[in-house]
Amino acid sequence: MSNRRDFIKNATLSSIAAATLPLSTVLSANEKNQAPRKSLNILIMGGTGFLGPHTVRAALLRGHKVTLFNRGRTNPGLFKQLETIIGDRNTDDVKKLANRKWDAVIDTSAYYPRSINMAMEVLKKNIKQYLFVSTISVYANWPKPGMDESTPVGTIDDPTTEKVTGRTYGPLKALCEKAAEKHMPGNVSVIRPGLIVGPGDKTDRFTYWPIRIRKGGEVLAPGDGSDFIQYIDVRDLGEWMVHCLEHRVTGTYNAQTNGGDITIRQLLEACVNTLNPEAKLVWVPTPFLEKHEVAPWQEMPVWLPAKDNYAGAGSMSSVKAYANGLKQRPIETVVKDCYNWFITLPSSRQTQLRAGLSAEKEAKVLKAWKAEKIST
Repeated sequence: MSNRRDFIKNATLSSIAAATLPLSTVLSANEKNQAPRKSLNILIMGGTGFLGPHTVRAALLRGHKVTLFNRGRTNPGLFKQLETIIGDRNTDDVKKLANRKWDAVIDTSAYYPRSINMAMEVLKKNIKQYLFVSTISVYANWPKPGMDESTPVGTIDDPTTEKVTGRTYGPLKALCEKAAEKHMPGNVSVIRPGLIVGPGDKTDRFTYWPIRIRKGGEVLAPGDGSDFIQYIDVRDLGEWMVHCLEHRVTGTYNAQTNGGDITIRQLLEACVNTLNPEAKLVWVPTPFLEKHEVAPWQEMPVWLPAKDNYAGAGSMSSVKAYANGLKQRPIETVVKDCYNWFITLPSSRQTQLRAGLSAEKEAKVLKAWKAEKIST
């Protein structure tokens, strides 16, 4: 375990000249040398889903002017004080943006290159910077620890397809990145987040753990707790994207907790310590979970065992992003805030988690694991 952690740490941090200093110290020193920000005029493509609202609020809190462009279907009552240009970006509606000037664009809603090309044809002469929200899914496989932004991206047989599936999602996002850079070379920020979590997350792919552990009792926990995990709090991501505009941070960046920093044990113990000290974590070996068809990621959210095509799971480098201003709030804060948001939802929604192990299957697997231990 220690050798694995040391290898990942050395591989990912070696590119920072001040690696001997705590990352927070490096960032603080860098920020002291940065010029004061000026108010920006920002166009956000989307802005009312999950990441969008947190980004809008971050921009407004920092004194920037924000215009939204979206279809007006998701949370239509949100941000009534802002100018919202109603339109579908994948149609001629995008021409509504012509002859308008903005300092920068944040694009949270493009999934195939035609979307980028249509927007850029209208906007590129009237903006200075284009920030595109991509994904770490652009990497076809995660074959080794310490992967960074230079890792090759996935490809697709038909680059013109607009059918977004599990197979096409990553390669299409990679083509979007390429299209944006082609239109505005040197003035594009490509942000590749991993699992985005926090208040407002409708997927429950992180929230399962705070909710399950708050419930108490014996909680099935995956592996031996040493597997690394990665995620990004939506508020940290939104704030950093605004920072990227303020300081003209361009280029490509993985954006999540840095590889090798957090284990699944740290996450689950943070849930226990924060929400229910009486809950008991029962760590079940990965081979046993596989035997009983407990699926990583979907039934055991956040967690992927590092092997085969996912040997680099939990260890992808985000050093470049942290060296350029990305910050990370404490895991206990993320856990508590996710829980406090979730319990404000209607009771019918709270009883229907969209990720995680069902209570029935969890009980069945725990019973089998106890029997296995007794027999051996």
